[in-house]
Amino acid sequence: MALTNCPSCNKKISDKAKSCQHCGFAVGAATEDDILRKQRFNKFKRAQSIQTQSMIAMIMFIAGFAILYWGDGPSTEYACKLSFNLINNSSPICLWHGQLQYNIAMSCSVIGFVWYVINRVRLIFMKKFD
Repeated sequence: MALTNCPSCNKKISDKAKSCQHCGFAVGAATEDDILRKQRFNKFKRAQSIQTQSMIAMIMFIAGFAILYWGDGPSTEYACKLSFNLINNSSPICLWHGQLQYNIAMSCSVIGFVWYVINRVRLIFMKKFD
């Protein structure tokens, strides 16, 4: 009794099994067309999953900028106390790097962008090597 991979879920099953105990695919009654169709469908599902994740990452990236520019911006008293002051023409320019809204917005944008790029690379590799 040898172990082979199920054409549907790629888990190990017995070569004498009539169906996969993991996914229920009828291995014994399957033709080459059935197996090829199931493999293409699984590849399509993986691609759709990656594309959905890419869309969520894009929305997260855009939401980061929406959070950043939501409202009036930093209050001058609070921002100047928590941030680094720069002097330009004898008037302070307050950078609001210490505020929670800024940190959440930048984190959301960076994570969304990196996640999007990773998903695009995964999609390219999946199309190239499958």
